[in-house]
Amino acid sequence: MAIEEGVIDKRSWVRGQWIPYDEDAINQFLGHPLVLKEGQRCEFSERRSQVSGFDEEAIGQLLCSPGQDFARSVTGRRVWIMRTSITMLAQIWMTLLLSNILPSDHNFDLPLPKC
Repeated sequence: MAIEEGVIDKRSWVRGQWIPYDEDAINQFLGHPLVLKEGQRCEFSERRSQVSGFDEEAIGQLLCSPGQDFARSVTGRRVWIMRTSITMLAQIWMTLLLSNILPSDHNFDLPLPKC
């Protein structure tokens, strides 16, 4: 939540104490801090900032079981991957992500933006 304009407090009140979830806290928790030079961005930030976005074809090949693909809209645009179409490992990661990291009450398929 924004404390003041442009400043976001990256901590949450949990069981009577403040828990930080900023980049430093996460890196410290994971034990492998990512050291970036001034102005340098991580690979994920670089990919998100690309105008063309992620390679949907590569994502489909990585996440989908053999012979499966994205569900498509009536116009043919890729919109999501059904749980039954993705590999077991991808299903496990999808459950973790949609239940804890990117909370969603609908965990039966994987929308393209979350792929």
